[in-house]
Amino acid sequence: MTVRVALPALLLVCVARMWVMPLTSSFWVDEAETAFVVHHGVSHPSLAIIAPAIGSVYYWLPRASEAMFGFSEAVERLPSLVALAIALFFIARVAARLICPEAAWFAVFACLTLRLFNYEAADARPYALGTCVAAASLWLLIRWLDSGKWFDGILFLAAGALLWRVHLVYWPFYLVYAVYFLARSDRRVSWTQALTICTGLVLALLPVVFNALAMNRDAAMHVFAPLPTWFELGSSFKIRLVAACALGAWILARALHWKRLEPAPSAAAIALIAGWWLMQPLGLFAYSHISGISVFTTRYVSIALPGSALAATAAAAFFIPKRHWKPLALAMGIAALVFGGQWGELWPPHHNSDWRGASRAANALAVGPSTPVLVVSPFIEAKPPIWSPDYPLPGYLYSQLDVYPIHGTPYLLPYGDSPAGKQYAETLAQSALPAAGRFLIHGPAADVARWREWFAARPEFAGWRNRQLGPFLDVDVALFAAR
Repeated sequence: MTVRVALPALLLVCVARMWVMPLTSSFWVDEAETAFVVHHGVSHPSLAIIAPAIGSVYYWLPRASEAMFGFSEAVERLPSLVALAIALFFIARVAARLICPEAAWFAVFACLTLRLFNYEAADARPYALGTCVAAASLWLLIRWLDSGKWFDGILFLAAGALLWRVHLVYWPFYLVYAVYFLARSDRRVSWTQALTICTGLVLALLPVVFNALAMNRDAAMHVFAPLPTWFELGSSFKIRLVAACALGAWILARALHWKRLEPAPSAAAIALIAGWWLMQPLGLFAYSHISGISVFTTRYVSIALPGSALAATAAAAFFIPKRHWKPLALAMGIAALVFGGQWGELWPPHHNSDWRGASRAANALAVGPSTPVLVVSPFIEAKPPIWSPDYPLPGYLYSQLDVYPIHGTPYLLPYGDSPAGKQYAETLAQSALPAAGRFLIHGPAADVARWREWFAARPEFAGWRNRQLGPFLDVDVALFAAR
């Protein structure tokens, strides 16, 4: 088998193992939120607290996918898989244009060595689409500056206007456009045309600014992560991949006496790659510390992952002659498959959550309609005054029940260790729960363990048996029953 055939074949194997096989596993909580939005619409009253965020154009995709194929985990995730596959195409085109035509395959497989990049392919969330739009917009920007044609500029404007509509957290990425435009001294675009396209982009983004400001006003309510550390910032750059590619290429060049005759990547190319690699993490890191509101999480900076792969490719390009790119890409692809294939499980889960398994285990107990099920919300917004014991279902704060229902009477507990939650639980412990003779606790495993210990220590349940049904990865169900 020639390298020309082996590369696409290896790509298909990687995609099948790392992208396709996790598609049928259980949703995690944010994916349950996606399903809730698709099924109930963005105007559902319970979604008002996150209204600016769910204005994303992304939700049209799983809605269309479900309309065509019916509901399932795989169907909801299919748009993300397609979007990330398209992103790989544009990443390859960018690598071919900025680094070396033969380096495209290497950049593709460098992306596949990044676990979070592969994770987004099977995630029913907006991040794969964001990566796709970002990659397409940069390729269109390069083409526009190369050609100077109005049509190319308008296509870039359209892609740039779409990006912020995918997710409100992508605002730092717009600095990459400015950095590359200013770095391109050989651009064929006139200042008149550039000013027109830039003005058009700004005007197209103005409506999104109001959504972003509305979300920012209530941002503290939605914060689920502490302020990022310098270590977390460094980790987001995937420096080990970049360093390994640079060092490995240098060692091979020295050992095999390679002579690289091709020109190194230009300063403008390095500026674009560095911007793609660094701008999103740096922007969110700075904003988090200046505002005191953390928006720095792995999925919010995942749009920068192709920049890491391109940085690794560009670093290796200083040592690799043109004829050796494809064999090295093959080695990179094999490494991605071996180390990222999750070979410990035949059907690897997409996320460390099995809400579906927990629901099935609970329902297997022949839970009747009158059996109390204490459901702990996994969403940080589930605190008073938004949360209350009579929070109406179906509702955003308990989206997992909409997808994976448990056949009992739900009693709703808030997120975290809440005084209001304990007060409500005391009321239940003195009335509904002892009268029922048995009850379940369902939610995130850590919360279930905490509530299980709390109820077991109550005098009302002295002598009751209690046991854990799971864990189902980071989800659990506990059963209490009178002897």
